[in-house]
Amino acid sequence: MKFDLLQALGVLLLVLGAQGAIRLLVDHDQLGLLGGLDAGFGGTLTVYAVAVVAGIALAIWARGRARALGRR
Repeated sequence: MKFDLLQALGVLLLVLGAQGAIRLLVDHDQLGLLGGLDAGFGGTLTVYAVAVVAGIALAIWARGRARALGRR
């Protein structure tokens, strides 16, 4: 169950990061969820990119752990 939740969290990070990055690339003034970060275009895009990579890594890791335990 723990790895299922971690996999869902990874997918959520991936989706929110990708959606935010796409929104920022289309409209540079629309910072989305990270509007209060006050890091500008480059900093905000970097945080979204890190969220995407972290989400992918977490989802893959959690799926591998669940598979190793025979749950998948």
